[in-house]
Amino acid sequence: MAKNFAALAFTSAVKEMQEKHGSRSSYARMGRDTYIDGLTDNEIDFIAERDSFYMASIGENGFPYIQHRGGPKGFLKVLDAKRIGFIDFKGNMQYISVGNIAGNKNVALIMVDYPSRTRLKILAKVEIVELKDEPALYDQLNLGEYKFRPERMMVFTIEAFDWNCPQHITPRYTVADIEQAFAGQREHIFKLEAEVKALKLKLKEQAT
Repeated sequence: MAKNFAALAFTSAVKEMQEKHGSRSSYARMGRDTYIDGLTDNEIDFIAERDSFYMASIGENGFPYIQHRGGPKGFLKVLDAKRIGFIDFKGNMQYISVGNIAGNKNVALIMVDYPSRTRLKILAKVEIVELKDEPALYDQLNLGEYKFRPERMMVFTIEAFDWNCPQHITPRYTVADIEQAFAGQREHIFKLEAEVKALKLKLKEQAT
């Protein structure tokens, strides 16, 4: 990565606001001292577990556009320490993000793990890759038996990233999370029901 997160996110206007509200000194240290050259195992493992993320692109009129991207867990894949990518599924065919990217390669990603109240922010430059142009990349990003209609691929070269605090992230759980959490209780209930059924049958046999 050429720069750390603070160097990209803390513009002059941002620094002025930090100075005004009393947080500039601590964030100045962050900008001066924090530098990580590529994703670490912590970020790689976190990305591999995501089944969705949010992507902000910038339109030619200056307005940002935020889009939700989702798929099976792990659909966003780490290609190396500085690149991640995914297969872009065919959707509602508005092509707002794709059109924005054609004019401005800068994007921001936010990934959230709601159960653990963890959030990763990424600033990146994105490249649109047509399916026919790089079959080897498609093989890397392919999702196996998951049913989807591929339209293109997107590869993000990461410029910087930062972890957010958990404040105000409400824990939310998927159906799979809930099923896993209650698997033990469900198994115990099935066992008790089988025992009750067997006892009822035994009592019925003794009564006849």
